[in-house]
Amino acid sequence: MKRIAYSLIAAAVTVALSACGDDGKQGPQGEQGVQGEQGVQGDQGANGTNGIDGVNGANGTDGTNGTSGKDGADGAGGTDGANGTDGADGTDGADGTDGADGTDGADGNDGLHGGAGTKGLIRIATVPKGAEVTGLFLTEQGDLFFNVQHPDDSNTLFDGSNKRPFAAGTVGVLTGINFNELPSNIVSSPVPATDFEMQTVMTAVGQYQILGQTGDVYADLGEKGLAGGLGVHYGITSGDKIIENDNPDFNGFIPSADEENTGYLFTNWESYPGGMSRLKMSKSDTGVWSIKEAMMLDFDAVKGTAANCFGSVSPWGTPLTSEEWIVRSDVDTTQHAEWNDPEFTSINNLKELVAPEFPNPYRYGYIAEVQNPLSDKPNVVKHFTIGRYEHENSVVMPDERTVYSSQDDTGGVLFKFVADQPRDLSSGTLYGAKLAQDKGLNDPAVTGFDVTWVEIASGTNAEIEAWVAEYDGINTSDFVADQTSYLSVADVKAWAEGAATYPTLEQGGGQVTAGKPMDNRAAFLESRQAARQLGATAEWRKLEGISINYDRVVEAVTGQDRVPGEVVEQAYMYIGVADIDKTMIDDEGDIQLSARVKDCGGVYRAHIDNNYNLTRIEPVVMGGTYRSSLTGAERCDVNQLSQPDNVIVMQDGRIIIGEDGIQENNTLWLYDPKSK
Repeated sequence: MKRIAYSLIAAAVTVALSACGDDGKQGPQGEQGVQGEQGVQGDQGANGTNGIDGVNGANGTDGTNGTSGKDGADGAGGTDGANGTDGADGTDGADGTDGADGTDGADGNDGLHGGAGTKGLIRIATVPKGAEVTGLFLTEQGDLFFNVQHPDDSNTLFDGSNKRPFAAGTVGVLTGINFNELPSNIVSSPVPATDFEMQTVMTAVGQYQILGQTGDVYADLGEKGLAGGLGVHYGITSGDKIIENDNPDFNGFIPSADEENTGYLFTNWESYPGGMSRLKMSKSDTGVWSIKEAMMLDFDAVKGTAANCFGSVSPWGTPLTSEEWIVRSDVDTTQHAEWNDPEFTSINNLKELVAPEFPNPYRYGYIAEVQNPLSDKPNVVKHFTIGRYEHENSVVMPDERTVYSSQDDTGGVLFKFVADQPRDLSSGTLYGAKLAQDKGLNDPAVTGFDVTWVEIASGTNAEIEAWVAEYDGINTSDFVADQTSYLSVADVKAWAEGAATYPTLEQGGGQVTAGKPMDNRAAFLESRQAARQLGATAEWRKLEGISINYDRVVEAVTGQDRVPGEVVEQAYMYIGVADIDKTMIDDEGDIQLSARVKDCGGVYRAHIDNNYNLTRIEPVVMGGTYRSSLTGAERCDVNQLSQPDNVIVMQDGRIIIGEDGIQENNTLWLYDPKSK
């Protein structure tokens, strides 16, 4: 701008010079031109002033122009002074560099809103010392349920609204907020620093309300209370108390059809044995919940249940509970032969559950459906058809036939089941995912996988349960060292290779099937090993929760307008992976990632095509770089993901992630995949 101003002054001077030329026609004034030479010396004074005085000097030059052109050259000297001012403009250019620094400041602001080292990641809540975040469930009304699993029993402090410490397994909900209408500019909750913050639930929005803790009997409800205690398990025959379970996991809320602001909360209790509770609840106009009825569901008809981890609610309104770490096998084995070894004590609680019988391992490790869930006596069906392995979670697609299920173990498989009929999971076909890693890549933050599906077998619950029943009578008296009372790897290999009969004992076969005609039991009782023998990828490490948003998937697949204000063209299933370790970083097989992220874990998503097939898996957000030279919580950055366990998807596409990690206070995160 300064250069333009001086150019205008120069132009004005030129005009003035032309006007003075007309005056030069008067002879007497020409004699005064000599004095104009002295005016040149005045120009030097103008240079010292660099301003108005310089212009005055130009006026003196006007007289010189009347006499001779030489004086006009002196005027050009005045213009040189203006060039000196241009040098000052160069200083203004340095100020422009300061403007670039201002942009860097804006980036810092993004970090504040993210509340973490990862853009778009917001700390919604932290749970007390010793606890995992479990039970994520978001209702259509915007109620967000989550649990405090196995907190430290030394926690003694409590907040003013709940008035009880978090020293036992806790089921709860965020109140005072419609999470479906959560604004985008939420600021993260702080990392707990004081004893009070570390022993309670800290939130960025809303207030956490305790709905129940392990052992609660709800005495004020009278006959509608729970005399046996919330999360407490008893022997099927003996009636003796076995365990007070501090591990609430999955929550699923089913609204009442005839009572407004009322519904039923189903909660898994993850241990040996396990179970599921049901709380009938009502919400006041201020958003506070009250319990109306409490019960523990009866699993006796299916010989009980164990290690009930995460779950889901089917599109037709039935809870699906996942039996996880009751399955005792490894990636290169089948059911451990030690199960009925008299010296094996890890399943003692399960022995107490079914005593005087001995537990049959093939009766556990399935997806169980709670049918007629709102009746006085819901009934439970174990779906053997979906396979036996360490189920973390299953999710049913909108076609009401396709089910995906994750195996939470080292060397796990991602499974798919397609039912023969909608809403009936009792018969269908089981598949295992085969992965092909992106060529030339191995960092978890950028490496994806193409997915194809390996058919394993078809079956029905009735057919498979008949095979399961053949192992019911086995007990410790049948144990023989160096043999197995159950299916062996040799049995599964023979099945996969199409053998007509099972191997004999001498050939490494199991005691029950040795030398008998071949059947498909291996596919459903030893599903991981069956999938592996057929070529599916058995290399996941802690493949955790999987989730879809029903409306987003329906809109992407069918074109129906289900999501207000957005056109959803691509549907995804989100996948939590707590550890990117061991079989995922061993430089072998289909998954060969680097060890940079390792135990800090990450979240992936899978593309869903128009037939509800998963076709590709890609990273969404990863934990920070694993710092192996440090110890404890410091190994994973507290301001980034640390061992994400379960994930749920909001209608607007944001995801909610719960940690099952090494932090002193695990976090409930909100992340927007659009921020990538």
